[in-house]
Amino acid sequence: MEIRFAKNIIKDIKKLDSKVQTRIMKKLLWFARQNDPLNFADFLTDSEIGRYRFRIGDYRVIFDFENDIIKINLVGHRRDIYK
Repeated sequence: MEIRFAKNIIKDIKKLDSKVQTRIMKKLLWFARQNDPLNFADFLTDSEIGRYRFRIGDYRVIFDFENDIIKINLVGHRRDIYK
């Protein structure tokens, strides 16, 4: 499995606390190592921002999944991510 980030996502992740950054990256790598990472994801009804989300503590990772590639579209706190 491969993880790809949209251009602006790296900047968004760098704005987060270092402990949160580490937690998110470790969990994303864990998801990518699973046989079917979608077993741990929720489907989103608003596919404008992405089709799936991972929940990592109070943070949400919005992504698309195709051809064994997890493409990260958004990363943010649960109170802000869907605005």
